[in-house]
Amino acid sequence: MAQIIDMPKLSDTMTVGTLVKWLKKEGEAVKSGTMLAEVETDKATMELECFFDGVVLKIYAPAGSQIAVGAPLCAVGKAGEVVPDVPAPTAPKPVFKDEPKPASPPKAATAHLPTPSPVSLPVVHPEIPSSPGQRVRISPLAKKLAVEKGIDPATVQGSGPSGRIVRADVIAAAEGGKSQISNTKSQTSSAGGTKFAPAASSFVKGPIQEDKTSTVSNIRGIIAKRLLESKTQIPHFYLNIEVDASPLLELRTQLNTALEKSGVKLSVNDFILKASAEALRRVPAVNCSWEETVVRHHSAAHVSFAVAIEDGLITPVVRDAHVKTVFAISDEAKSLAKRAKDKKLAPNDFTGGTFCVSNLGMMGIESFNAIINPPNAAILAVGTTVKKPVVKNDQIVIGQTMMLTLSVDHRVVDGAVGAQFLAALKQLLEAPALLLI
Repeated sequence: MAQIIDMPKLSDTMTVGTLVKWLKKEGEAVKSGTMLAEVETDKATMELECFFDGVVLKIYAPAGSQIAVGAPLCAVGKAGEVVPDVPAPTAPKPVFKDEPKPASPPKAATAHLPTPSPVSLPVVHPEIPSSPGQRVRISPLAKKLAVEKGIDPATVQGSGPSGRIVRADVIAAAEGGKSQISNTKSQTSSAGGTKFAPAASSFVKGPIQEDKTSTVSNIRGIIAKRLLESKTQIPHFYLNIEVDASPLLELRTQLNTALEKSGVKLSVNDFILKASAEALRRVPAVNCSWEETVVRHHSAAHVSFAVAIEDGLITPVVRDAHVKTVFAISDEAKSLAKRAKDKKLAPNDFTGGTFCVSNLGMMGIESFNAIINPPNAAILAVGTTVKKPVVKNDQIVIGQTMMLTLSVDHRVVDGAVGAQFLAALKQLLEAPALLLI
């Protein structure tokens, strides 16, 4: 009997997936463990595994289509076997839990750190404006590939649903010379988006962009909903503390210089993650979660950190950070950040955090208030180091300071406990050798 392979739930927030690419064709032999296709979720691009031996009898979903979780993708069975007749797979319409009928998705708030939560939102492919009055339908993966190859999407013929451009179309255009290479050279920004080098025409007076509306994507819709829930349902309060960053910067420079040949390159954020874990050990009351009728106390410090990706943010988790060295944390954080930007994180990589760090210091932000990433009870916002006059030994000298802001869930943590945590964190960062013990 032929086996129907459905769209699996590959993350805890996934309600639909985009069938990016089929790795097997109809008629090809497969066995258990064979990878059938690439599926894009709201968090990552993952491979779809086959758990049966046989032949791909029928493919129900073309590449580039959006498929609801549980909808049929293909049939696998013995050669010549009758193919089951199933309805064509479709993606559900967006429905929010707190609304009685479908409505326009909420506008995304400018904030930090969404957290996974099941919500009925489809993966929506963005439309790239090509010229006034014209839009190009293109999948996120194809869009990224087009930018990398310098291809103008307006010149590519889409083979996906409703003429949508998919990854295969961009590859074909690049190999066949069917595309028009953009004269504007693009580069990927540190925030995961795209910025264009200014040309002389950039300074001509006119509109800064096309006057239009764009559909809210799946991940941006989840961000908007979860941040609204966090900000309106969690009683936030904020604590600030200024840290002398000079000892930390000096130790970091010494270690990186001495261990350069070994490939070691520690970042300030690596020390922040390690110090946060150690501060949680000293003040464990912050390493808790509110669960309505109980407060859950976590025995391990699973420290997550914000990574900017296309159309949103994700928070990969360094597990058991309290028992790892700063060097181990550095290696793991770099690996997680790279996989996050490549959309290759597994669900276990971005769930289960007990505390979160959001660092905008590398972007020149001196201080900010981050929104709590539930079910965490707190989140640490890290600002940039600032060179300014400070008082040391009753003398005014030039120092380097860093502002830390702790956003706290007042249902779990009171002001005194939050202050104790920041005091412990300050002590560790101002005597960073303690983090190497």
